[in-house]
Amino acid sequence: PSLLSPNPSFLPVLQKDPSEALVIAVTTRAIFNLEEEHKLYLEKGKEEYARHQKDNQDKPLPPGTAFAFIQAAQYVNKKILESNPEEKDLIDILVLSNNSPESGVRIVNSVKHYGLEISKFCFVSDEDSTAYLKSHGVKLFLSADRTDVCNALRRGVSAALVFQQEVRTPSTQLRVVFDGDAVLFSDETDQVFQEQGLEGAVQYERAMEAVPMGEGPLKAFAMHLGKIRKKFSQEKSPIRTYLVTARSGRDMGIRAIKTLREWGLAIDEAFFMDGAPKGPILTQIQPHIFFDDGLHNIQGAQNVGIPSAWVP
Repeated sequence: PSLLSPNPSFLPVLQKDPSEALVIAVTTRAIFNLEEEHKLYLEKGKEEYARHQKDNQDKPLPPGTAFAFIQAAQYVNKKILESNPEEKDLIDILVLSNNSPESGVRIVNSVKHYGLEISKFCFVSDEDSTAYLKSHGVKLFLSADRTDVCNALRRGVSAALVFQQEVRTPSTQLRVVFDGDAVLFSDETDQVFQEQGLEGAVQYERAMEAVPMGEGPLKAFAMHLGKIRKKFSQEKSPIRTYLVTARSGRDMGIRAIKTLREWGLAIDEAFFMDGAPKGPILTQIQPHIFFDDGLHNIQGAQNVGIPSAWVP
């Protein structure tokens, strides 16, 4: 059956311990396509938007960019519990929304319609709803609002901006692609590149080869995902992770590999592109989500239909 098929026999969702689970928060505009509704909100205001949502509360919203990512995370939980029904280290999805509870009924109904394994909803009217992320133990926050993402990053939460695009239904295995510098790693080498050019960056990397790079904004999320990944053999894992970086493998790849080794973070596949476009590799991988700090790379991924999330 299609991953988008409605699930009329909606079952109670297993409650997860946030102290042990990998908590991922998504906004409603990240998980569902609310572009028309958002336009109505901007043009007609909050009251008209709320009236529209209430009038259409039984009409399911179409899937958004992060929809397939959430479904694949649900598949990971299923495989974990098949191996160990007592396992607590699961993926827990939280919906964080600036909708009022009244207009949020449509969101809850849409989640039920698709059989998504989500039971936690936060409908808050605060201007900065990211203030609630830390209290929920969130390790990754996905939003379609740049201000929200920047606020989350300032609070020390891994976060990325998703761009609305047509949803595909890739394999159920959760596939996540990370860029290196300024995503998994710190932006120290990027800064050297900006100041001294490519040759200066290469010399810096050679001099620092034995020194692990600093942490990037998505390291915490990647580490917890890697922890779950280790529960399975490579052949049977419901998670597959990738590093796709603009770095040259010959001149700048060794330090990246040594840093991952030092962190204890196993990556299934790594591609050192030496500045070449990432689109062709992403087309082959078909990830559920691709994280990058370069808007040109995000645009290239979108051009080939890859769900993308920008780390500003």
